[in-house]
Amino acid sequence: MNEKNDLRNALGCYTTGVTIITTSDQNHNPVGLTINSFTSLSLDPPLIMWGISNNTPSIDAFRHRKLFAVNILTNEQSQLLKIFATPSNNKFKEVSWKMNDRNLPIIDGCVASFECTTHSIFPGGDHDIYVGKIIEYSYTDKTPLILSRGKAINSI
Repeated sequence: MNEKNDLRNALGCYTTGVTIITTSDQNHNPVGLTINSFTSLSLDPPLIMWGISNNTPSIDAFRHRKLFAVNILTNEQSQLLKIFATPSNNKFKEVSWKMNDRNLPIIDGCVASFECTTHSIFPGGDHDIYVGKIIEYSYTDKTPLILSRGKAINSI
């Protein structure tokens, strides 16, 4: 077995939530990708953290825009996991979303969403590690979608 695949399988034993990180490019076109590396970092100041592969086609939009949104999926949004994990020119085509006044695409019906400014970016091997400062957020009492061993689990 490939060592990277074996390590991925071992790391996949840790259960995480599923988020879609979104921003817009220089022409205000929506950009988004599936992330399971999201975590809270600090309450004072309010900071979150996530990682993005250096090979991700949309990385330039995140590097230059300095604004992004974290959309935490509900257990009824598992189809979005694959849509935003698959390279495509229009991931938002079949998705219910809106562009807010900051030109950030916000996915409808999520458990929670956080609008953030980029606080800092750190190199992390084959990823960039983003620290975002929360400028606005909302949440509901819906059930979150969780991921374990590479598969979505629809209930906790």
